[in-house]
Amino acid sequence: MKRVFFLLAVIFLFIAISQTYNLFPQFGISRLWRESPIQLPGGEIKQIAEEESTVISVIENALPSVVTIGIMKTTTGQGTLEFDPFNPFGGFRRVPGTERKIEQNIGSGFIVAGNGLIITNKHVVADTEATYKVLTNDSKTYNVENIYRDPLNDLALLKISASGLKPLPLGDSTKLKLGQMAVAIGTPLGEFTNTATTGIVSGLGRGITAGSPFEGFVEKLDDVIQTDAAISPGNSGGPLLNSKGEVIGVNTAIAQEGQNIGFAIPVNLVKELLSNFEKRGSSFERPYLGVRYQMIDRKTAIMNDLPEGAYVESVVDGSPAEKAGIQAEDIIVEINGKKVSVQDKQELGFYIAEARVGDRITVKFWRREDQQTVSVILEASP
Repeated sequence: MKRVFFLLAVIFLFIAISQTYNLFPQFGISRLWRESPIQLPGGEIKQIAEEESTVISVIENALPSVVTIGIMKTTTGQGTLEFDPFNPFGGFRRVPGTERKIEQNIGSGFIVAGNGLIITNKHVVADTEATYKVLTNDSKTYNVENIYRDPLNDLALLKISASGLKPLPLGDSTKLKLGQMAVAIGTPLGEFTNTATTGIVSGLGRGITAGSPFEGFVEKLDDVIQTDAAISPGNSGGPLLNSKGEVIGVNTAIAQEGQNIGFAIPVNLVKELLSNFEKRGSSFERPYLGVRYQMIDRKTAIMNDLPEGAYVESVVDGSPAEKAGIQAEDIIVEINGKKVSVQDKQELGFYIAEARVGDRITVKFWRREDQQTVSVILEASP
């Protein structure tokens, strides 16, 4: 019996050696991988290689234009009370809080003009008391000199003192299709710079509430792009790119309840922001009217026998609105002869954002069943 097992072992060893070294090709005993190579059907190997090459090309071309946004701020901690042993009457004394300097990366952005214009999310730079810096791909650091925060969308335009920068090309978000490739680049968690993830456009026209875990800011956003490309806190403001390397969106939020669900603001809103910026003469001064308001939609207006428009909750002291005689509880119904309506984003802020500092606008408002019209000269926002 032992001889039989020994003989079988010798035969198997002989076959293995002959296959490995192709000793007897005349008997059809050859290397397995020569006679039966592993192949993917339908040229999938070539397709995978092409897709990989496309992704690599998009990332390599985009990286010089993607930046990291950092915040710099000094905060004072809350003071405490402690027992005062030197007070003969007993009691406590207040100990002031200690100052603490905060300096950390909090978001992402991308270059849209060679002279130092950068797009990011408004919630990334929401703290008006802080200063911000920009870290480029070549490890250069710039201070942010000016910030324009879009009053209507979660977008902001930053200016740094630089020249010869490489802007990213902007695509057309109206032509997006479900399933097309999407590449997200940014600084997740404020730590891992130049991180790239891939996925597809998995949804269009979504409505979300966006915010920043660093700033505690939230805002309702409509008509955003959904993608399964991995997006994390710190990716906010970075670009979402198509297979051509064009920006199709600005990464802005993630779904806390699910995995691989991220959202981006359509790039056409970025185009509108840049267009309005150019119309204002590329000025970072923003015009303001000086009212706090709440929009009255058509349904609410009909139910309460009111006109549709912007209900003025309060007027800022010394503002253009106060100088023109606009009061709290007025309802602004027209700006320059155009209806103020919640439909199609024709809200009051839309018209003000389109104007320049120093422009004279005509405001028609409704006050206790009486319509009035005043002329207002817009001033720079404080």
